[in-house]
Amino acid sequence: MSSKFPDHFLWGGAVAANQVEGAYQTDGKGLSTSDLQPQGIFGAVTPRVDGDSGIKDVAIDFYHRYPQDIALFAEMGFKCLRTSIAWTRIFPQGDEETPNEAGLAFYDRLFDEMARYGIQPLITLSHYEMPYGLAKKYGGWGNRKTIGFFERYARTVFERYKHKVKHWLTFNEINMSLHAPFTGVGLPEGSSKSEIYQAIHHQLVASAKAVKACHEIVPEGKIGNMLLGGILYPLSCRPEDLLETQRQNRDWLFFGDVQARGGYPAYMKRYFRENGIQVEITAEDQQALRETIDFISFSYYMSGCVTTDEAQNETARANILNMVPNPHLASSEWGWQIDPIGLRYLLNVLYDRYQKPLFIVENGLGAKDRIEADGSINDDYRINYLNDHLVQVAEAIDDGVEVMGYTSWGPIDLVSASKAEMSKRYGFIYVDRDDEGNGSLERRRKKSFYWYRDVIQSNGNSLKDPG
Repeated sequence: MSSKFPDHFLWGGAVAANQVEGAYQTDGKGLSTSDLQPQGIFGAVTPRVDGDSGIKDVAIDFYHRYPQDIALFAEMGFKCLRTSIAWTRIFPQGDEETPNEAGLAFYDRLFDEMARYGIQPLITLSHYEMPYGLAKKYGGWGNRKTIGFFERYARTVFERYKHKVKHWLTFNEINMSLHAPFTGVGLPEGSSKSEIYQAIHHQLVASAKAVKACHEIVPEGKIGNMLLGGILYPLSCRPEDLLETQRQNRDWLFFGDVQARGGYPAYMKRYFRENGIQVEITAEDQQALRETIDFISFSYYMSGCVTTDEAQNETARANILNMVPNPHLASSEWGWQIDPIGLRYLLNVLYDRYQKPLFIVENGLGAKDRIEADGSINDDYRINYLNDHLVQVAEAIDDGVEVMGYTSWGPIDLVSASKAEMSKRYGFIYVDRDDEGNGSLERRRKKSFYWYRDVIQSNGNSLKDPG
């Protein structure tokens, strides 16, 4: 296909600190909420005791091996790498007055290494983790004081890296807090809707304050939000299904509405009123929320369906969310439905709604890879998945949607967020480690490595129209 991607399109990949770095207590790092979830987002919260160990403690040892990994990303031609700063490397307990210099110095080294190859950092401030000290001592985002702690952290890293990082994100998949409150806002399972939405409100205010700080400290930079793009279709054309689909899509679009438009939409006020949800929103909060993001970023793995027919309301497993399966789609081996056209649809929905640039910062296929006798890994299923999704991104660009870039999820194998597995592999680069933590951590190029290198080198010209 002829390329429809703009000349300065940011091709790359995306990882998260708690899924790749390891070194979980190295150089003064404190415990994060992720460190207390050894089995992943869906696992129990487990206090750490001496002698405990979990797969994320070492992960893929990116903390020590990043020069090798950045070189491999550069070999593929990456223009951009999305990762996160581990908040607890900078403020180990979260409420310190002064930051941890060793933590700051690590990210200086990482960003300098990226700069050597001309790879731009896209940095998430909080990716599925926060200091456990804030959850334990203050009740996480349920406490208004956490806004100030986050703002101090954000201003610290903006000042430190303002000459090295020009693209920032506030909270990873911020709408996920509705489904996994400990991971998202540091609240215990079983928290009430009022408690969860109050914590989310504090997070939205903190996000807006970070946006303001970024605009002040990094005036030539850009800062966006990050949504879990769980687009839903009505299962039938019954008006009741259509209305319920709109309601459920608004559950997550609400976060984008606040961050991109600067205030709470009327439909949420009605939802709070009719469900007895009490959220304290001060005049100062309303003023703070007016500072809006520069672009919308989101993850996209699958779509789902909605029905009001209880007999058909059987759900399919998905990324955090449970969705009614679409009878017209195939599924991955993890039960995630594959819908490339849904990505084009979502891009159009978001651009129509916000008229802001969009950045696809997660998209990929988790699968079990097999090493052949000759050492090769022929992951054509991954190539086909990514090719078909990128073809639809090109179509959306042709539709008139402004797309800044695309960072595939997990360009190197990493520990999965949902269940802390290594066997669910996303990477173009294989890492020799299994679910029990055994392996040499050796890196190995997969077939998709060379495919993605060609896609980037040709600026999308090498993509093939699906048959």
